[in-house]
Amino acid sequence: MGVDRVHANYYMGSLFYALLLLMVNGFPELAMAISRLPVFYKQRDYYFYPAWAYAIPAFILKVPVSLVESIAWTSISYFLIGYTPEASRCVASYCQTMVTGSVGGTLSFLVILLFGGFIIPRPSLPNWLKWGFCLSPLSYAEIGLTGNEFLAPRWLKSTAYGVSLGRRILMDRGLDFSNYFYWISVGALIGFILLLNIVFAIGLTIKKPTGTSRAIISRDKMTTSSGSDQPISMDIDNGIHKPPQTNASMTLNRTGRMVLPFTPLTISFQDISYYVDTPTEMREQGYMDTKLQLLHDITGAFQPGVLSALMGVTGAGKTTLLDVLAGRKTGGVVEGDIRVGGYPKVQQTFARISGYCEQTDVHSPQLTVGESVAYSAWLRLPTEIDSKTRNEFVNQVLETIELDEIRDALVGIPGVNGLSTEQRKRLTIAVELVSNPSIIFMDEPTSGLDARAAAIVMRAVKSVSDTGRTVVCTIHQPSIEIFEAFDELMLMKRGGDLIYAGPLGHHSCKVIQYFQAIPGIPQIKENYNPSTWMLEATSTSMEAQLGVDFAQIYRNSSICKDNDTLVRNLSIPPPGTSDLLFPTRYPQRFWEQFKACLWKQSLSYWRSPSYNLVRIVFITISYIVFGALYWRQGDINHINDQQNLFTILGCMYGTTLFAGINNCQSVMPFVSIERSVVYRERFAGMYSPWAYSFAQVAMEIPYVFVQIVVFMFIAYPMIGYAWTSAKFFWFLYTMFCTLLYFIYLGMMMVSLTPNNQVASILASMFYTIQNLMSGFIVPAPQIPKWWIWLYYISLMSWTLNVFFTTQFGYEDNKNIEVFGETKPVATFVRDYFDFRRELLPLAAVVLAAYPIIFATLFGYNISKLNFQRR
Repeated sequence: MGVDRVHANYYMGSLFYALLLLMVNGFPELAMAISRLPVFYKQRDYYFYPAWAYAIPAFILKVPVSLVESIAWTSISYFLIGYTPEASRCVASYCQTMVTGSVGGTLSFLVILLFGGFIIPRPSLPNWLKWGFCLSPLSYAEIGLTGNEFLAPRWLKSTAYGVSLGRRILMDRGLDFSNYFYWISVGALIGFILLLNIVFAIGLTIKKPTGTSRAIISRDKMTTSSGSDQPISMDIDNGIHKPPQTNASMTLNRTGRMVLPFTPLTISFQDISYYVDTPTEMREQGYMDTKLQLLHDITGAFQPGVLSALMGVTGAGKTTLLDVLAGRKTGGVVEGDIRVGGYPKVQQTFARISGYCEQTDVHSPQLTVGESVAYSAWLRLPTEIDSKTRNEFVNQVLETIELDEIRDALVGIPGVNGLSTEQRKRLTIAVELVSNPSIIFMDEPTSGLDARAAAIVMRAVKSVSDTGRTVVCTIHQPSIEIFEAFDELMLMKRGGDLIYAGPLGHHSCKVIQYFQAIPGIPQIKENYNPSTWMLEATSTSMEAQLGVDFAQIYRNSSICKDNDTLVRNLSIPPPGTSDLLFPTRYPQRFWEQFKACLWKQSLSYWRSPSYNLVRIVFITISYIVFGALYWRQGDINHINDQQNLFTILGCMYGTTLFAGINNCQSVMPFVSIERSVVYRERFAGMYSPWAYSFAQVAMEIPYVFVQIVVFMFIAYPMIGYAWTSAKFFWFLYTMFCTLLYFIYLGMMMVSLTPNNQVASILASMFYTIQNLMSGFIVPAPQIPKWWIWLYYISLMSWTLNVFFTTQFGYEDNKNIEVFGETKPVATFVRDYFDFRRELLPLAAVVLAAYPIIFATLFGYNISKLNFQRR
């Protein structure tokens, strides 16, 4: 590039872009740092180490990353762009990027960006805000980099103003400092690094965790619990605990059946085997087979009204078998025969008549207990059931699972706020039970609970079984009371082999009798837990000690032959029955699915002030800051030269960039939390992923519109933009589409990546491309032809095209001095940026198309991609 005032703007833009790129790269660090805080708070509160011991290594580990980023950028771009080719200046450029490792948060980004000296030069700042220039780390980086370039010998040619060309360029920008300010800027950047890390350590020291998980118990239940000395675990054996009832129509009848009828069904399976690809580690250790078998010819059956336990040591394949039977596996190969009611299992149909309670209780945190159950009933019960009956059934389920007293409590986030672990377990059961299933699978419903909480959950499980449903639970080392609440047991050993399947018997007598009949098995001690004894007696070490194969012993036993006979009988459909068929894939029509999802999203959004209220308040404050900084500078009468024009164009660029990135960064963690719930609901066949996606997309529109209204009635008049109706509505429409684009971009990134951290990294890459190809930092005429296609697919370029053209592209009668010559404003905008008013109709279409494209991609990714691995 040439050495003149025109090309100086390109050099200045590239310097700014380099700093902006490294700043934006700090956004992914936010997600990763926040994700580590819960572990830090726990370790800090247990006095593992002080906060500074965590902060200092975190800072030190970022230094190499910042060095690599700065070296990579400078090595690639320095000579290609054509900066002054002197080695000392090239090496000196490396030192200017250390501040990027300490910049975090959108507010910091706003302050640094606005007061950095590029978007709005220091002379254009209001006098009462010029102090902000000294507080921005970006301004010191600008001083160092621009002085490093424009005070080089090639910029020392004299001008008509009596100063060198380089000095004149720096004077226009308010960056004309003495040479020694280069080292002051380096020292200031180092000072900012130390200051921000000290503030970081102080914050880690004084800040407390966001909350703790607490049980929510009503006063009535607390009084009842306090007044009773009877252990709650006894309730499992004594029957279902019934709270006082006021409406007989909503209680269980004597047979334990509920208001809505269901068809009791058996599930039988024969010779079930499951294979996965052999891990690389095992191949390296000499395992030759390409497939690893996790389940070995498992045969059995689960029947209505029978509470069955699936047990085994860790690695036995309990959850694997449960997932295979439920159709939850996302990979691997399943062999064998699975039948429901005697008919071959069809997964799409099976999802309608079964429920699956996951070990991790995943629910929407902003809904109440009652709303969560009602939402599940709305989408999972058939359309033939009227709303009155559905509400009665919801109430009945809440009473059965003993959640009626806390139906108005918010679910909350596990480990942070809301329900206790035991209450979440019962909510998970209620959400599945309200679909009126015939078969319910529960994956370790008592894991992570103390004895009392586990007894409460098992009482709820027993209540479900007593309604005549088929209930299967994986369980790990239960207490005596919980173990003996089951009717039947299926026991597996490590490696996926079945070693027992049959009844428990009174006080586990059947199981004890079976294993004690094996020579060498030690007798159970008096008052010893039968489940613990059973697992110890069938351990791998005991098997090796006795020289026996428990799986082979079972296959040769009479109980195995009886089970084989039972499975063969259950594999034949009973006379007079027919296979289950549903006319539609989902219980509700698409429009009803959309309404239910929109209802849920509206509640979630309204109850998420940390997301919506904060971003609206924050954006309001930001727009006030923009209005104060650019007070009346958008008025065409205040624009007299290219610097005035560049200043207001920088305002358009800055407001769009900041608002867009703020919305994109805000929506990603919100959608990421909800995605785990979507996986569960999608597996349950509650709705089409497109119904959920459209509801999520639609829910953002009113909140975006609020932000636009705030801008148009606060920042727009303060900055002094034109108040003609055409220019006003063009600005409103463009801003609305652009913010939707950024929000849907964030949603799409989350749907496309496995977690929020990766989504943030990918979004940062998009930010940098959008900035570089927006047409502001590097105008379109200066973009190489082989890269111009990126300019045309960048939404920011179309956004700025509309902003620049509608506000100033029609000012043919307003002349300004630009680079030593006089031109109409409209001509300069067209010649310098190549923004043309004849492209406005096309720009309007493109602005509307991009949000639609990203919203559609979000829906497609939700429907096709699944990052859960089971």
